[in-house]
Amino acid sequence: MGDLLDRFEPILAAMPAVRGPEGHVHFKNKLMWTLAILLLYFALTNINIFGLSAESQDIFGMYRALLAGASGSLLHLGIGPIVTASIVLQLLKGAGILQIDTSDARGQVMYMGLQKLLIFVMIIVEAFPMVASGMMMPDASVAMQFFGGNMLTVSLLIFLQVCIGGLLVVLMDEVVTKWGVGSGVGLFIVAGVSQGLVNGFLNWQTGTDPFPIGFFPRLFAIGTSGANFLEYFGTDLLALITTIAIFMVIVYVESTRIEIPLAHTAVRGARARFPVKLIYASVLPMILVRVLQANIQMIGMFLSNAGITILGTFQGQMPVNGLMWYIAPINQPQDWMWWLSDLGHAPWEIMLRMGIDITVMVVGGAIFALFWVKTAGLDSKDVARQIQRSGMHIPGYRRNEQVLVKYLDRYIPRITVIGGVFIGLLSVVANLFGVIGAVGGTGLLLAVSITYRLYEEVASQQIMEMYPFMRSFFGKE
Repeated sequence: MGDLLDRFEPILAAMPAVRGPEGHVHFKNKLMWTLAILLLYFALTNINIFGLSAESQDIFGMYRALLAGASGSLLHLGIGPIVTASIVLQLLKGAGILQIDTSDARGQVMYMGLQKLLIFVMIIVEAFPMVASGMMMPDASVAMQFFGGNMLTVSLLIFLQVCIGGLLVVLMDEVVTKWGVGSGVGLFIVAGVSQGLVNGFLNWQTGTDPFPIGFFPRLFAIGTSGANFLEYFGTDLLALITTIAIFMVIVYVESTRIEIPLAHTAVRGARARFPVKLIYASVLPMILVRVLQANIQMIGMFLSNAGITILGTFQGQMPVNGLMWYIAPINQPQDWMWWLSDLGHAPWEIMLRMGIDITVMVVGGAIFALFWVKTAGLDSKDVARQIQRSGMHIPGYRRNEQVLVKYLDRYIPRITVIGGVFIGLLSVVANLFGVIGAVGGTGLLLAVSITYRLYEEVASQQIMEMYPFMRSFFGKE
């Protein structure tokens, strides 16, 4: 694998990329770049794909909040290709197949180039089956008006638009990462979930019953009509309680940490602390778990539409039986509360599906958390190297990198697993009881955690603007 990567090094190094800043970017400029990309993101999600039929199916409908895209828009794929490429790389690196040392400049260039190459491949891999299988159907009227009735030409045009949208997401993510605050992936997730929450609270459109979908319009309509409150509003009230609870739990857990004391080698009396949060790997590994599930469901849907029902059959984008139904994630109370309505399955089948979902989220959360820590340079070796380079050491221990690694190994791997398991369980609970808006429990978890960490990064950026000498300690220059 290493020899193969060496041969492709010129190609990986030549991958198109957004040029990074040559020096320090002022905090105000970072905010301006972040705001500009956010406005561009919202604009692109409101530009519909030309030639796409209104009868098309959204294969990622259940995962829209996680994928941070908009169905039928230029950003139809959202961050899906980026996350899928990250899953592949993390699995390869975690299995020891991909031997790239990301601690030096050459390794970082090769890793980033390989990641971008995989993203480009995933854009095509995800876009082509959607168009070829008829999920994204060409509009017959557009084909007749502009292309003499040639549907194939319209399908090709749809495919190109989806691919261009995928490339734009990659470039916007790079702009935010290099010139803005936080990451583009996180920013887009927060934007999509926030939009869903606002819609969930204020939407006046009616759903399957005669009352509005939005929480407050629905509460007002049910209250003034004299309808049965528990029958029509019980699950909505449960979703509100779950939403508030998730906010409170995530904010509390994000502030829970173990602080490792540090002292400066050269400056007597200079003290610091290295925080190891309970959610050390953040909640981003949950995206990897859910996107992996989405890709598996996509394969099952393609097979079902092609007449191959060995894995189960689908109605629209929802599996109704077979293996695909059992491994499909539970997103709301109506997916498992069989006493509310007939779900078409026996209670033991529903309980088995719940058990599978819990197992996937807990085990997957722990595994991907470990992979994420290793890939993101947050494991014991990388942290020890960072502490050593900053001139700090742990008081009472020999000033040696290996000693630091052994000390950090007491905490980081265990807390990473515990945090991954905890977030997996919390995500399942949030999905079981539902949240406001069509964002899903996992989407809400991600949005709250990313927002909290974005707030912390903004605070650290302000500190570095006030005290420039702190930049070297944080590794910003």
